Amino acid sequence: MSLSMRNQMSGTVLAVTTGEVMATVKVRLEGGQEVTAAVTREAVGELGIEQGSAVRTLIKSTEVALATGAVAGLSIRNQLPGTVSAVTTGGAMAGVKVAVAGGELTAAITKDAVEDLGLAPGSEVTALIKSTEIALAAG
Repeated sequence: MSLSMRNQMSGTVLAVTTGEVMATVKVRLEGGQEVTAAVTREAVGELGIEQGSAVRTLIKSTEVALATGAVAGLSIRNQLPGTVSAVTTGGAMAGVKVAVAGGELTAAITKDAVEDLGLAPGSEVTALIKSTEIALAAG
């Protein structure tokens, strides 16, 4: 199946914590980073997600925020350090490609944000992704 989500990274499930409706799934990506996805408990069961399972993380580019360094005191659990590899700007929006360990992320942010942050190839950034914005695919 082809998907429009620009960001797809493979990994292995480290832990699953279930609640009444939702579950958190901690995943070690192929590059060694750890991310947490918040998905429904029903999805965990239907996809057979358990410790040791192979999964793909799926993240829309519009759900990736960028910071020019590590961020403390923030509820966003997923913070991946990387380096800007390309910036494509349009009239209002920009696509920023970020090389992270084991892969690449694309962030769709405003052109003004690119300018304000001084983003250009070679810039060090931290990609910020809320756990509720990471979808999982089995295998």
